[in-house]
Amino acid sequence: MTSPLGLCAVQAGGLVGLNFQPIIVEVCCRRGPSTFQLAGLAETAVREARIRLGSALAKLGINLDEYALVVNLAPANVRKSGSGLDLALAVGILKSIGRIPVEIASSCAFFGEVALDGSLRGIPGVLPLLDGARSHRFTEAFVPDDNNNEASHVPDLTVRSASSLHHLLRHLDGSCPIEPLQPQPYVPLDRTVPDLVDVRGQPAAKRALVVAAAGNHHLLLVGPPGSGKSLLARRLPGLLPKLSALEAMETTKIHSVAGVLDPHAGIVQTPPFRAPHHSVSEVGLVGGGSHPRPGEISLAHNGVLFLDELPEFRRGALESLRQPLEEHEVSIVRARFKASFPSRPLLVAAMNPCPCGNWGNPRAACRCSTTGRLRYLSRISGPLLDRIDLHVVVPPANLQSWRAPQQTSTMQSSQQARRAVESARKLQQERQSQRLVAAPDNARLNLNELERVAEPNPEGRRLLDLAIDREQLSARGYVRVLRIARTLADLDAAITPQAQHIGEALRFRISDLANC
Repeated sequence: MTSPLGLCAVQAGGLVGLNFQPIIVEVCCRRGPSTFQLAGLAETAVREARIRLGSALAKLGINLDEYALVVNLAPANVRKSGSGLDLALAVGILKSIGRIPVEIASSCAFFGEVALDGSLRGIPGVLPLLDGARSHRFTEAFVPDDNNNEASHVPDLTVRSASSLHHLLRHLDGSCPIEPLQPQPYVPLDRTVPDLVDVRGQPAAKRALVVAAAGNHHLLLVGPPGSGKSLLARRLPGLLPKLSALEAMETTKIHSVAGVLDPHAGIVQTPPFRAPHHSVSEVGLVGGGSHPRPGEISLAHNGVLFLDELPEFRRGALESLRQPLEEHEVSIVRARFKASFPSRPLLVAAMNPCPCGNWGNPRAACRCSTTGRLRYLSRISGPLLDRIDLHVVVPPANLQSWRAPQQTSTMQSSQQARRAVESARKLQQERQSQRLVAAPDNARLNLNELERVAEPNPEGRRLLDLAIDREQLSARGYVRVLRIARTLADLDAAITPQAQHIGEALRFRISDLANC
């Protein structure tokens, strides 16, 4: 006959996308033949906790072979994955065998991986885990020391970090209390980024960068190799406004789940810049997998997603961008769950005008046939192209402009350009606060909002009507021209878009790449 030792429950949690799923770790311990039964739809990494915990608890003088353990992870119909349940399992076992004599509050949660020597290792996704625990009315949580920089940015939750099971055990039995982490205020970081002053010449492309940053408009750069497309794109993050506390939290959650967060920083303090290689898969670009992970479009949330050599990307990967760019969210649906990741980056794409890159280059002859060039350009679908607000032709670099001394200009440096961008963004936020519009930036204004805040003056209206007849603008193209015109007017602090704003907005639209 086996005799019962104890039955206890410890609170933990997991993530489905960025959403917190409470998990109750129930442990029943009996004296008897050594067994370890684990129920609750646990995947491999969770089942292997028996191996890790056996070695770690042996360091505390506890031999699991002396006990018959039954563990249930509730709710039993939710898939459990990852090693983040190790710490809750260890605490549950210690409690059930009587090594933790005090009660563990049901409002206290445990997150972390246990190493073979009993030390605690950091896990990805700690920030969304703790923020989700707080929203589910947990009042206290324990995490590994490796995660304390990240955990210290969660408000209204008592968080303590431990270095090992022994360290945690001494706190729980009252012999050596662990002080809570001190909440860290969010401070935006001014990091060193490539400056716009390094790019000489290309005034039209520089202007497009400022407009893109001011209204959060997507941008396409078309030009021959060496014209400076990549150079320009990498300077766009330096023009964006600093991240707000809410934007930093959103971005950090995504990077934390993906496991790319800098553990020393603890939080993302600058707009991210992501530049995936053109061989990236559809899952790598938009996210997915059996365990949903964010893709590059979500990792660039509140920052810049740069797609260099756009036609070289897989057609399926490019087409998968269409819905997230429109809805600002990636939804991954599986048989048992649905996960969502925010995806609101500023897309910057660059491409050559033809396979050899020399179409329209006065200093080099194009070797491509008309058929080959059209086939190359057809890799970019019309619907995707229509979702990009700004289309800019980047001419070959003028060597004389590179050799000439730099001239003083109010839009020369990134700092000067960012001040103009911030002024334009402030006007957009004021319209939102006055409830004239619901969107926080011009790139997300719908037609009804544009009719209220972006109706051009009579000359601008005549110019726009003429463009509709001659250029055959689609409905989406018409909306995007008005959005760009509103941004141009904001940069000039104009109440309504003028004719020059409509004209410049139309110049940023290339309806046919073959004629660029």
